[in-house]
Amino acid sequence: MKNLLSALDAQNNLDEILEKAEQFKKGQGPEKPLKGKSLAMVFEKSSTRTRISFEVGMYQLGGHPLYLSASDLQLGRGEIIPDTARAMSRYVDGIMIRAREHEDVLQFAKYADIPVINGLTNLEHPCQAFTDIFTILERKNTLDLQMTFMGDGNNVCNSLLLATAMVGMDFTVACPQGYEPDPVILEEAQKIAQKSGSVIKVTSDVAEAVNDADVLYTDVWVSMGDEEEEAQRIMDMQDYQVNQDILAMAADDAMVLHCLPAIRGQEITEEVLNGPQSAVWDQAENRLHVQKAIMYILLKS
Repeated sequence: MKNLLSALDAQNNLDEILEKAEQFKKGQGPEKPLKGKSLAMVFEKSSTRTRISFEVGMYQLGGHPLYLSASDLQLGRGEIIPDTARAMSRYVDGIMIRAREHEDVLQFAKYADIPVINGLTNLEHPCQAFTDIFTILERKNTLDLQMTFMGDGNNVCNSLLLATAMVGMDFTVACPQGYEPDPVILEEAQKIAQKSGSVIKVTSDVAEAVNDADVLYTDVWVSMGDEEEEAQRIMDMQDYQVNQDILAMAADDAMVLHCLPAIRGQEITEEVLNGPQSAVWDQAENRLHVQKAIMYILLKS
């Protein structure tokens, strides 16, 4: 694995990521393996979990995290991505980018001589998806499960399509018409699923999607950049809220995931978010351990 731009980049490394994340969480990983290494963290979008988990994770690995907002860089004054990527490659050992456009991360990787990690784009969020797989395995001790994603077929959903197919987990997307996941990623996930044995579905039928699900997953209905569509999105997705009635339709021991931030009363209710079947706060913590594993694998040499 040279970079982590898409969940697809880790097809041959996902087992290693999960194993190393478990070691780091148990405090059994190597001591300060990235001592002397630096990670540039470029943020075009605001962040809570991505920034803190990468920054703390790099510090715990013995390296130096360098936070850079768009206004800190000459990118904000018109410097092109190839020039920025080439220059950064002379200073640091890796780059993590939280960007608006997926194409920008691809460009960074094309012109950089060092590993590039996708910290979120409009198309994918692979670090989140791998964290979700890790959290499910930690709680359930198996991945032979059915996960249902409720709401907007967004970047998180896209990466989960790929990640679940890679590990052989069944995955259903329940969304209104017009909010389906990216068709190219869906097609790629279906190809992987044919080999792994997972079953992938996209439906607008909530009852069909939720019935006996082992994992219920949701995300905000209005992502950053979609604010002008807020009223329409809330109207279109009101039947896809993860609430107690929906949870009662899933398996008795179903777990609930949400990548946060959560808007109570929209995509999820308070009683479910902080209820006994929620693993949301373990999921949030696990971003740290999984990303430490990713950084270790990409930057250790």
